[in-house]
Amino acid sequence: MMNNLIDKINELNNNSIKEYFDYLTFERKLSDNTIISYMEELILFQEYLQKDIATCTKDDIKDYLYNLEKTMRTKAHYLTVLNNFYKYLVINGTLKNNPCETLNQPKLEKKLPKYLTLEEIDKLLDIRLTKPIDYRNKAMLEVMFATGTRVSELLNLELNQIDFDECLIRVTGKGKKERIIPISSMALKYLKLYIYDYRKYLLKNTNNYVFLNSRGGKMTRQGFFKILREIAEENHLNKEISPHVLRHSFATYLLNNGADLRIIQELLGHENLSTTEIYSHLSNEKIKSDYQNHPRSTKEKGIN
Repeated sequence: MMNNLIDKINELNNNSIKEYFDYLTFERKLSDNTIISYMEELILFQEYLQKDIATCTKDDIKDYLYNLEKTMRTKAHYLTVLNNFYKYLVINGTLKNNPCETLNQPKLEKKLPKYLTLEEIDKLLDIRLTKPIDYRNKAMLEVMFATGTRVSELLNLELNQIDFDECLIRVTGKGKKERIIPISSMALKYLKLYIYDYRKYLLKNTNNYVFLNSRGGKMTRQGFFKILREIAEENHLNKEISPHVLRHSFATYLLNNGADLRIIQELLGHENLSTTEIYSHLSNEKIKSDYQNHPRSTKEKGIN
C-alpha cells in the first residue's frame, strides 16, 4: 500500500505534498497506516482543486467540505488533516497564512463511550479452558481488560516487553511511542500460564510475539475481532463488543474508582488530555449503580 501511495504522490508532481510526505515519514515518524490515511485525503483534495494545493483559499476548502458526501465527523477529520498540512507549509515558509486558520470545526454530537458492566466482564472472561487456544484467548482478554491497551499494541506485544517481576508490560503505541503499564496479578497469572505451558503448542517457527494464531504467526486484528465476537456469542452477551469497548471499560472503572484523568491519559497513551476527558462525561452515579448491583462487588473492587 505504501508503494502505491508513493506512486500516486509522484504522479501528482507536487513538491509541497512530496515534502509533507517526507516530513510525516522521517521527522514525525508516524505509522504507515496514519501516513497513508493523511496523504490519500490530501491527494483527493488536490484532485478536487484542479490547481496547486499550495494556492488554495479558505473558500476552496469550504466548498470542498460542503460538497463532500460524508458525515460531519469525517468532514471534521478532513479539515484537521488539511489544517495540519497548511500549518506545515507556513512553518517551512512556503505560505504566509494558513487558509484553514479561521475555519471552524463542524459541530459534532459527543458520543459517550460504551463500556461493560462488571457482570458483563465476568461473562466475557468466563472462558472454558481446554485447548491451548483457550488459554491464549483468556490471556489476551485478561491483559487487554487489565491494561487498556489498543488492539494493535496487544498483538504487537513481544516476550521481552513483559516484566513478570515488576508486573509491567511495555507497549509501543501511536507515533511509535513507548509506554509502561502496570498489569494486575490476575492477568499476569493467565499470561504466565499461557506463555510457559501452552504457547509452545502454537509456535511453528521462531518468533517473539506473545499471542500466536493457529499457524504459529502473529495474531491479526481480523483474527482477534473474530475471536472476541465468538466468545461474546458463546457467553450470551447480547451487546456490541469490540477492543475499544474493553479499552473504554478499563478507563471507565479507573475513573469511577478515583483515578486522576492524567493518570488515565498516560495509561491509555492519549496525546491530549481532551481525548481522555470524554470519560468524565459519563454518569458516575450510573456506573456506581452498575457496580453495586453486581453480586461480586464485595469481593472485586473494579479493575486491579
